[in-house]
Amino acid sequence: MAAVFLVTLYEYSPLFYITVVFVCFLVTSGLVLGWFGLGVPVILRNSEETESSTRVLKKRMRQVKNPFGLEIPHPATASVTKGITLTPDCLEDCILTCYWGCSVQKLHEALQKHVYCFRIKTPQALEDALYSEYLYRQQYFIKKNDKEEKYCQLPEDARVVDFGPVPRSRYPLIALLTLADEEDREIYDIISMVAVIHIPDESYRLSCRILYQYLLLAQGQYHDLKARQLSGHRQRMSLALFDPVETSESDPVELTSHRCTVLKRYVLW
Repeated sequence: MAAVFLVTLYEYSPLFYITVVFVCFLVTSGLVLGWFGLGVPVILRNSEETESSTRVLKKRMRQVKNPFGLEIPHPATASVTKGITLTPDCLEDCILTCYWGCSVQKLHEALQKHVYCFRIKTPQALEDALYSEYLYRQQYFIKKNDKEEKYCQLPEDARVVDFGPVPRSRYPLIALLTLADEEDREIYDIISMVAVIHIPDESYRLSCRILYQYLLLAQGQYHDLKARQLSGHRQRMSLALFDPVETSESDPVELTSHRCTVLKRYVLW
């Protein structure tokens, strides 16, 4: 029926026929462009134009100040039965809390709670996250820039000489450093530090060392200090952390992971 109409129209007036067809073409083109947008289809774009217009997610380095420092001055003399000496070095007044025999599982669950549930910025917050899954607790007040050695030891009535064969369910010692003053917690990005310390005992004679050192941020992230950053005091006081930012190809960036890098665990855990 439509074909007959078009033929009749063409015989009547070829110019009018061409005008009708052209108007129909314009209306159809307008509807198509309005539906799919005015952009050029990806398949028709120049490859160089596509690459130049693409914005890549990269990681830009930013400096943050770490108010916490912790060292083991006499690792050779440390043991579960004799105790351990720790030397904190903090830029502000801090609280050093030591947890003997802390549950491995509960500690890592606590770190996840810092990310997803609540911020661990006080000893009480960590203890709530641990559900008190530790054997003994000691606490010290650390004055700003005070490097006095602190001696930590299990009480004799604890009757703990080792933490069993490997793999173990408890860390020998967890050291938590938190800022003592509420005002200081508003100044620093890093609000607490958790150090996992191995201490030799009768079941495992591995020398005393810091296994992991986690920096907990006020934004709900945590970072693992690398071994090279643990080697020097000044390196600990100023750290390079990495945030994801959208940058163009021409921006100077550092291609390093911005998230917390959890070091591979020792075979004893």
